[in-house]
Amino acid sequence: MEEIYTAKLWVNGKLIVMNRFVEQFLAHTAVGAINSLKGGDNVHKLEMHQKKGNVEIKVNGTEIPLTAFPNDIISRTLLGMVSALKDVDGVDTIEISVDVS
Repeated sequence: MEEIYTAKLWVNGKLIVMNRFVEQFLAHTAVGAINSLKGGDNVHKLEMHQKKGNVEIKVNGTEIPLTAFPNDIISRTLLGMVSALKDVDGVDTIEISVDVS
C-alpha cells in the first residue's frame, strides 16, 4: 500500500496555501531528511519548527535532538524551499506539519 503524505506550512505564523506539487515536494523532502536521523524512521506525524536557524523536530510526538551539522543542513534546506514560494516575503519562522498514512 502506498503512503499518503499531507502537509501544512506556516511562514511567520501565516498559513501558506500550497498546490499539490508543492505540498508533496515539501512533505517528501522533510520526511526524507528526517529518515536519515537517529529516531527519525517510521514517520507517521512530523512537526518541524525553525526560528533563526534553530530547528526543532518531533516525530510521532517524540522530540529528535539535533547536533549542529544536521540542524544547519535542515534549516538551510527549509529556508531555501519556502523562500522560493510566492506570497513569502522574508522568513523569520517556519512551521511544517506532515502526516503520513
